[in-house]
Amino acid sequence: MDEMLLLTRIVLVGLICLSLVSSGMGCGPGRGYGRRRHPKKLTPLAYKQFIPNVAEKTLGASGRYEGKITRNSERFKELTPNYNTDIIFKDEENTGADRLMTQRCKDKLNSLAISVMNQWPGVKLRVTEGWDEDGHHFEESLHYEGRAVDITTSDRDKSKYGTLSRLAVEAGFDWVYYESKAHIHCSVKAENSVAAKSGGCFPGTASVTLKDGSRKAVKNLRVGDKVLGANSDGDLAYSDFIMFMDQDSSTRRVFYVIETKEPAQKITLTAAHLLFVVNNSTDDLHSMSAVFASKVKPGQKVVVFDDLHNQLKSVTVGRIYMEEHEGSFAPVTVQGTIVVDQVLASCYAVIEDHNLAHWAFAPVRLSYWLSSLLSPKDYSMSNATLHEDGVHWYSKILYQLGTWLLDSHALHPLGMSINSS
Repeated sequence: MDEMLLLTRIVLVGLICLSLVSSGMGCGPGRGYGRRRHPKKLTPLAYKQFIPNVAEKTLGASGRYEGKITRNSERFKELTPNYNTDIIFKDEENTGADRLMTQRCKDKLNSLAISVMNQWPGVKLRVTEGWDEDGHHFEESLHYEGRAVDITTSDRDKSKYGTLSRLAVEAGFDWVYYESKAHIHCSVKAENSVAAKSGGCFPGTASVTLKDGSRKAVKNLRVGDKVLGANSDGDLAYSDFIMFMDQDSSTRRVFYVIETKEPAQKITLTAAHLLFVVNNSTDDLHSMSAVFASKVKPGQKVVVFDDLHNQLKSVTVGRIYMEEHEGSFAPVTVQGTIVVDQVLASCYAVIEDHNLAHWAFAPVRLSYWLSSLLSPKDYSMSNATLHEDGVHWYSKILYQLGTWLLDSHALHPLGMSINSS
């Protein structure tokens, strides 16, 4: 079995590049599905605009205030210095406080620094305020936790600040506010936030439909279970469950709940997961496309399973809200699609291109086919190995490749955390 696992990994890694360059040939539900998008034009934020359009300390943005961090507190170890030479730190206190921040804030800031240099050659990102230990900000400011920064460009050209705000959004800050004519305010979720690691998952209690007509909780899926989804023509099809690309049985996190009108169905999934929507003007299932759950709006149409007539049909979204759930699971099927709680979804997340994701997982499907063909009994016994908590190593490789090779607009800002469980 060890030799088979080694062979499988060699095959998988060897085919990754082929899978990526073959993305244009991918199969997905509907003929219009998966068209490659041109890089979108950056739209500057307007003065006083903030994204997302909710209060900073809410679940949909950077989350609640968790308490001031001082140099003598136990939580001071949560802060890490940022010595990136591509960033200018004002540090007017001359204590190095502006360089201290959480790791998530540091990662987003470093990403933004690269975007700034690409956008304006010769210009650097400038931080005017970082961690605050002197009480200069309003009560419960995220600056006291090292989760917020105020930024400008090094040339202090105010005409750039609208675009700088947009670049900060694209870099993955959880809340960006064009706060004043003098700076942009950006903040992130806490490291232990239930939404700090989003990825693409369903709660463990979400249910799927098996070939025998029974329902099963996602968390109880076993390799080889035949699960309802859709084929490349958009027709109902049962396909084998292969693996969990991510599994966390205990962490609480934030999920979007997308609820339809008649018939009333609802699917619960993380912001970065892909969900199929239908073109309202045509109402043709062949025109469905996959978008991030966080982009779905009331009035759009999603695809539900009509078990009475055993068919898929489009239904209008009535409302969208957020809930916390314990446990999260990201199942992958051979078809790359899955019906969860009677609503059709993609198995993929983080990258807004189902075709590319499906082809990138071609080596996984090949490995599953070879292993089940050569050692069906041994492979069925490997469930325990595949079902341990954490992000699957293959998903980690793909995500890292995606950050190197793909346009940043294609990746959801709440993408998976490589170092997380």
